[in-house]
Amino acid sequence: MSSAAEAVQPAVTMAGHNRISTQALTTLAQAAAAEALGVPPHDVRAEWSDDGGLLALSIAAPIRVPSLMEVHRDPLRVAAFGGTVWDRAVAAKTVILERVTQLSGSTLSRVDIRISGAHISEGVRVQ
Repeated sequence: MSSAAEAVQPAVTMAGHNRISTQALTTLAQAAAAEALGVPPHDVRAEWSDDGGLLALSIAAPIRVPSLMEVHRDPLRVAAFGGTVWDRAVAAKTVILERVTQLSGSTLSRVDIRISGAHISEGVRVQ
């Protein structure tokens, strides 16, 4: 038998259950949304609801944007930030859903985002 086959151990099943608190899930969702929207986690509000037995996540947060002066001088700054606020919010839904699912193991039915403000980013280059 090869050493790779020997290294694979069958999973041990133990009696009991695991629970992730609502607060832990909320903190995880805030961090994932903050990363996706480019804002600090303390500015993100996350709420959970039941959606037919699955978890639905509602996010309310500001989003990082370039200053209007920067956009006026260089309209390509919008693209450098990842597109319009609408495009970035739509893309953030998928990122947040995948990240929360990956880290928590919970199955989310959907992510709803409400942009509640803007964090103006002055003179910072976005890669």
